Amino acid sequence: MKKKSIFLIAGIATLYFNNAYAQETPQDSTRSASIEQVVITGNSNPKKKIESSTAISTFSAKEIQKQNPISAAALLQRVPGFAVETSGGEVGNNLFARGIPSAGAYEFVQVQEDGLPVFEDGALQFANADNFFRVDNSVSRLEALRGGSGSIYATNSPGGLINFITKEGGNDFRGSAKLETSTYGLMRTDLNVGGALVQDKLFFNVGGFYRSDDGIRKTGFKANQGGQIRMNLKYVFDKGYAKVYYKKLDDRNTFYLPIPLTRDGNDIKEFAGFDANYGTYSYRAISQLDIPQAGGGFFNRNLEDGIHPKVDVLGAEFKYDLGNNFTVLNKTRYTNINMNYTGIFPAGGPATGAKFASDNGIAGNNYQYSLVSNGAIVNPQFVQELGFWAIDKQMNNFVNDLQFNYKFDKGNVTAGFYKSNWKSHQYWNWSNILTTATDRPELLNLVDTSLNPNSVGYSKTYNGVTDMTFLQRDTQTQGSLNDLYANLDYNITDDLSINAGLRYSHDYYKGNFANTTTANLNNSGLTTDGTHSFLTTTADDNMSVLGNKYTYWNYNIDKVSFTLAANYKINKENAVYARFSNGFRSPNEEAYYNYFSNPTPDQPLKSVSTNQLEVGYKYYSRTFDIAVIPFYSTLKNLSFTDVFSNGTSENTFANTKNFGVELEGYARLFNNVVELTFNGTIQNPKYDGLEAGSVLEGNVVRRIPKLYFNISPAINITKEWRTYVSYNYYGKRFQDQTNQDTLPAFGEVGAGMSYQLGKIRFAVDATNVFNTIGITEGDPRSQSVQQAGSTTIMARPIMGAAVRASVAFDF
Repeated sequence: MKKKSIFLIAGIATLYFNNAYAQETPQDSTRSASIEQVVITGNSNPKKKIESSTAISTFSAKEIQKQNPISAAALLQRVPGFAVETSGGEVGNNLFARGIPSAGAYEFVQVQEDGLPVFEDGALQFANADNFFRVDNSVSRLEALRGGSGSIYATNSPGGLINFITKEGGNDFRGSAKLETSTYGLMRTDLNVGGALVQDKLFFNVGGFYRSDDGIRKTGFKANQGGQIRMNLKYVFDKGYAKVYYKKLDDRNTFYLPIPLTRDGNDIKEFAGFDANYGTYSYRAISQLDIPQAGGGFFNRNLEDGIHPKVDVLGAEFKYDLGNNFTVLNKTRYTNINMNYTGIFPAGGPATGAKFASDNGIAGNNYQYSLVSNGAIVNPQFVQELGFWAIDKQMNNFVNDLQFNYKFDKGNVTAGFYKSNWKSHQYWNWSNILTTATDRPELLNLVDTSLNPNSVGYSKTYNGVTDMTFLQRDTQTQGSLNDLYANLDYNITDDLSINAGLRYSHDYYKGNFANTTTANLNNSGLTTDGTHSFLTTTADDNMSVLGNKYTYWNYNIDKVSFTLAANYKINKENAVYARFSNGFRSPNEEAYYNYFSNPTPDQPLKSVSTNQLEVGYKYYSRTFDIAVIPFYSTLKNLSFTDVFSNGTSENTFANTKNFGVELEGYARLFNNVVELTFNGTIQNPKYDGLEAGSVLEGNVVRRIPKLYFNISPAINITKEWRTYVSYNYYGKRFQDQTNQDTLPAFGEVGAGMSYQLGKIRFAVDATNVFNTIGITEGDPRSQSVQQAGSTTIMARPIMGAAVRASVAFDF
């Protein structure tokens, strides 16, 4: 792989030195002048970017094509203020907005398609918003808003809005197609077509993709397989339009979790027997789980299904001019999701064979390991206990956003009513298995040789399972949101405008969960191997059993969010703005479960409240853009709800404050020969305002760096040839709130080149070309802190070097 990386860089260098510079605007230089860009996200009406008093980044379809992100999370790395972890694979990644810590997912931002949520809450357990969205050729552009008016135009979004806007057809029939392959067995096809069924009246667009690949980390099976299709039909009439659309997503993706690594001072190196760049515990030899249940029957699961959502979306949009400067806009959508989620979650770190046996009650050297596959006796240096977590989720969401707009000479007023009903019903069945601590793990059995096979407790496993169904959950959560909002844009002069917004949230949440007991299979009449009863193994000693009693709960929210801003255009290229906003985030799914399963009157359940102040300077021209946005934020009652490997949950609270600066820039230099894009964030998020004596007071918030940035220079060698290099830097972080476990800084280099031959584009893109071992997170599911002096740590590094090649055709 390293040789391939060197060849790629050498090829780029050769093209650079052997081609003459072009003096014409290159065909592949597709960056739109920001001075002309119009944005709709977080605004009551479309307005030019320079006139919007928001911190917003935009990416056109051509810009997305040039970046060719490997996932939605990889694309969002290009947005300042968003600290993004991309090591989970194509989906299941985490985004932290403006220094707001969380358990992960997209907890303080809302991911939208065409202005409505992909799902109302983007941080439900094991249901990260990016599980239900894919970037393909049907995306017209991305608008990513930080802070600001996010809390006025959406729920649970004080950190911002991420709005993917889909393509629509026009009078001319147009389309695009792309074929892509890679060094990891990728075969992907993207297609999008659109046009008019009736000129000037009826338009259509259909797009989607299908993909299959082995995964950059070596699983031994197809790591990613599936696709999506999106279609819309729009009818335009004299006073407005009506649009209907449908999306189908059926895609499965392997989710990658922490692996063992070796810490050598500030350096992170490979653990013996484990490839840090390409290895994973999610491997074919341990992919099948089939165990009897204490309540009868068997539970079986296949790791190869990974994260497998089946998503159906049906929506409509209607706009009508009522006359007298009044318009009405209504957006509605129904989303249904059935998802099977299967992943390997390490239960701590590797242990020597002797220590694991001792920890499980086997004295001295009276232990024996054997392979489950063939019974061969082995003596592994290290063994690993792994959680085999299976979650089924059935989710649905109906949302309707009705808004009226009135335009007057100096601005406009928008008022609306937002209604959303959503439901999440989930079932968990978790077991622990025992394997070799290697990147192609094999299942192990463990027995106590001081006992005979008929003795009680002789075996510590059942076909490699150490804890059979140690956790079950059957829970349901529902939300009913009833929100009124209003927004005013007023132009005091041609250059000075103000914006004010208000949202009143009258929201209801309720749910239930089954109470559980424990049992075993000792008197079930079942045998472990056709001969011995379950008395001979400890694997079934603490099996979870769902009871027939349920706990019911409800929780109501009455909150007001507001924002006030001013924007001043110094001239047609320069502007400054300031904004203050107040918003909130309702308790998340795990917080409800934690509180109502063990109510604590002295620690009442509260939503997270936020205050943000930001000022900004923006300069946009046809050759140079720059945005500098200092911000200050405070949060109160921030909850941490990580689920640990033993099935218990973290349930701590904190306040935070953060001061930072977001930077974003773009330049075309030397008559468009050189392009340079840059985004970065400098911040200092800390725990603040806690009870006297708190060990967290003044600590840096966990998992979020003080400095991270991306810089990507590109050279248009000729009118047709383009090459680029990107450097993504992620600064030092702390894995834990106590700041004892440091995750070192790292930088990832990418590179690529493209050739435009008429309407055909050939491209090669490489990621992590130097095989950097860069850690994005430690092991948040472990209750123990991995001290700086420890040699072996559990962490989740970025993917190893990979190269993709594509050919795209516009018609």
